[in-house]
Amino acid sequence: MSADAPTAAVTGATGFLGSHLCEQLLADGWIVRGLCRPTSERGDLAGVDWHVGDLSDGETLRELVDGADVVFHLAGIGLWSAGPATIWAVNRDGTERLLAACRDGDVGRVVFTSTAGTRRPAGDDAFADETDVAEPVGAYQASKAAAEELVDDYAANGGDAVTVHPTSIFGPGDEAFTAQLLAMGVEPTMPAHLPGGLSIVGVADVVDGLLAAVERGESGDHYILGGENLTYDRAVSRIAETVDGSPARIRVPATAIRAAGPVAEVVDAVADRRVFPFDRDMAEMATQRLFYTSRKANEELGYEYQPLEAHVPEAMEWYRAAVQ
Repeated sequence: MSADAPTAAVTGATGFLGSHLCEQLLADGWIVRGLCRPTSERGDLAGVDWHVGDLSDGETLRELVDGADVVFHLAGIGLWSAGPATIWAVNRDGTERLLAACRDGDVGRVVFTSTAGTRRPAGDDAFADETDVAEPVGAYQASKAAAEELVDDYAANGGDAVTVHPTSIFGPGDEAFTAQLLAMGVEPTMPAHLPGGLSIVGVADVVDGLLAAVERGESGDHYILGGENLTYDRAVSRIAETVDGSPARIRVPATAIRAAGPVAEVVDAVADRRVFPFDRDMAEMATQRLFYTSRKANEELGYEYQPLEAHVPEAMEWYRAAVQ
């Protein structure tokens, strides 16, 4: 890194994880450049040097990354926000353009944030690790897997790059997963929870993992940044216990979720567009226990995570102020 204050370039800087990362970088004394679209809300991120554009704008990307000690590539889009063509254009093609800009410029390490979804437990294994590469399900996972290959190739051909795989991120500012999980833990009008389970990790822990990947990650390597592995019923019960809430007590039958997948596919076909952000394969995944181990990140990066209860109070304060 530079002898003076290091410089970070952040794509996805206005998003949930990106905004938390930028706040921590600024607090740690970094010079922070952020990529944002013209319509994006920049929130309270005073001190960020904003570069207005997106991942399709090669010139803006070159200006963003040139001279950066670290490029944090967080920008991406999922099925709740776009159709498959757009998802591929942003997640895969956008990563290709960003890496081209890094090759053209004076850039230090690239830290790419993918998803734990490109790994899944194999066979009867209870947990997935970095070696459990899975067949992608849906355009989001497939595009992220393709982007991972581009980053691996960049590292294999002289670049310095590390890929991290966060699991389900929980924390203030997340109107999707966090808001839904909190609602299942505290709202009497939300009586049902999903079957299956997942690895829940606090956003502050993921930020710490990203910074650890800068300092101690091996170029070309992958690290799962996970948290506690919990069934949905256990997760919502612990949230309720922490804030004296009303946990959802009815488990949605797995058969009902599996049945919804083909229905979604038929509606999409009739409408000739993506109406529901899932298909039969994703519906099947929602019924499973998708548990992960962060042992490698712990041993090589010094990564640690806190229990769910440590993150609930701050998330709940945000939820009551912003969502309800």
